[in-house]
Amino acid sequence: MTVVRPLLAYPVSFASARQQASNDVAGFNPCLSCGACCAHFRVSFYCGEIAGESGGTVPPELVTQVSALRGCMKGTEHGGKPCVALRGEVGQDGVHCGIYEQRPSPCREFPTWLADGSPNPDCQRLRKAIDLPQLPQRPGDDDMHPGNTPPRRGDVAA
Repeated sequence: MTVVRPLLAYPVSFASARQQASNDVAGFNPCLSCGACCAHFRVSFYCGEIAGESGGTVPPELVTQVSALRGCMKGTEHGGKPCVALRGEVGQDGVHCGIYEQRPSPCREFPTWLADGSPNPDCQRLRKAIDLPQLPQRPGDDDMHPGNTPPRRGDVAA
């Protein structure tokens, strides 16, 4: 029996996706008004991530086979063009992934902020290219590491 799924179905509400976004910090998710990485990078991944017998989740209709073991999201084959799953206008509020819950690992793993709370330099470069403001230190990290100054002798951890 063949299960028919709507192409590019968005499995959760937009508000729910906003809350679930991996880079969402206290309700602030700059990805929901950017989308530059989705329109710039080649999104390449292992073919095991393609939905089907392998147990992957990425809809096969949206994938271009690059090699025997690699695929990439259609539209990103050569870089510099938007992913076919990108919904909305790059740099505008509401831009989002049409297959958010099914997106491939490069999309899941691309960090807006680095481990130290500083903005990802690739994000900053792409945001600048589309005239979006630069990202600040990750919200909440300013209080934990004010000025990134090392502890002084006698400082006590809370």
